Amino acid sequence: MAENTMVGSNLMEKIVALCKRRGFIYPGSEIYGGIAGFWDYGPLGVELKNNIKKQWWKSMVNQRDDVVGIDGSIIMNPKVWQASGHVEAFTDPLIECKKCHHRFRADHLVQNDSAAPEEAICPNCKERGQFTKPRKFNLLVKTYLGVVEGEQVEVFLRGEITQGAFVNFKNVLDSTRIKIPFGIAQIGKAFRNEITPGNFTYRSKEFEQMELEFFIKNNDKEGDRWFEYWKDQRMSWYCSLGLKKENLRFRKHEDHERAHYARFAEDIEYNAPFGWSEFEGIHHRGDWDLSRHNLTYKDEETGEEFTPWVIETSGGVDRSALFFLIDSYFEDPTAGSGQERVVLRLHPKLAPVKVAVFPLLANKEELVGVAKSIYKDLKQSIDGVVAFDDRGNIGKRYFSQDEIGTPWCVTVDFQSLEDKTVTVRDRDTTKQERIEVESLASYFAEKFK
Repeated sequence: MAENTMVGSNLMEKIVALCKRRGFIYPGSEIYGGIAGFWDYGPLGVELKNNIKKQWWKSMVNQRDDVVGIDGSIIMNPKVWQASGHVEAFTDPLIECKKCHHRFRADHLVQNDSAAPEEAICPNCKERGQFTKPRKFNLLVKTYLGVVEGEQVEVFLRGEITQGAFVNFKNVLDSTRIKIPFGIAQIGKAFRNEITPGNFTYRSKEFEQMELEFFIKNNDKEGDRWFEYWKDQRMSWYCSLGLKKENLRFRKHEDHERAHYARFAEDIEYNAPFGWSEFEGIHHRGDWDLSRHNLTYKDEETGEEFTPWVIETSGGVDRSALFFLIDSYFEDPTAGSGQERVVLRLHPKLAPVKVAVFPLLANKEELVGVAKSIYKDLKQSIDGVVAFDDRGNIGKRYFSQDEIGTPWCVTVDFQSLEDKTVTVRDRDTTKQERIEVESLASYFAEKFK
């Protein structure tokens, strides 16, 4: 991995430790021993996720004329999941070790093993050939609605957010003037009974998705054109926010691994420390979903009625956040202070804290007063979190902000009292420049374009 080779094979350990220490991500319900596959996002983590979602929504909805947004409910009528095919086909192959009784996904267990699943080596007890034959395991999470025990209705937490767009297809058409080709976008939580959650937040049982369902004419020319268009759009978006191009690739799904709804599909994969890993899928769903829900589209100009095809882009918010953290992690060997300088080179639009303001000395009231005044002004002018920090010496404050990815630090010193200028330090270059206090708002407005 580019620029991360210097941190060695324990990069994931460092990322996990940093996330816990600095308030990005905590184990879910940790004080009670945690629960596998569930994570809580701390003060910095929630800002990172919100910034990713904000940039996605801006790109996919706000800046386009052919996409509208919705927010579908997490629990829907169970008939939705029957019609969509999830009750029948939303499954993974499950195998169990006969010796230690741990359960695993068969396709994950044999990725680096040429043996049949039941002949593979158990990661838990290290025995080979102790597995049951694979059997299907449905990923939908069940829950129950109703106030009277024994009279409750079985429902599902949504296994994907996609169906919310399809069941509202007619509502959107009736309440807007949008015409094909057009898209319905949404961001929201989904839940899956993952057999083997792992690799930190990569494979979780509760996760957040950002998806677009783009409806087109039902012919191969349009299908091919829009599929390639959205592949290019999605890859370009990740690169525009700082993911290194050399750490990204497309991978085409083989016939045997495509989802039940897909005519064809490709994944955007990231070169993670645990191997190339999918975090966004571009799927040609054909007319699977709308036909299953008995929904059609009528062209008002021609009178033609047909079942549209759908091109889907489905990205994981949690997986994206993890890969942005991994990709931006950098250890500076030239810090020269005897203290390891860890830097998260996050794109400024994604950084949890946009600007940090310091007084050079915390015990000088005149410096603190000016710094707090600048801090309050910047909180009003900058769209995002602005931090105030007067703990410890200035060097430690810089290093602390570098570690959480803050792009710029503003320091008020004694020269500030004389000429109303401050020092602005750049996270990535560590270079400093003097900026007039009255120009700070416009200076940062330009930086965040």
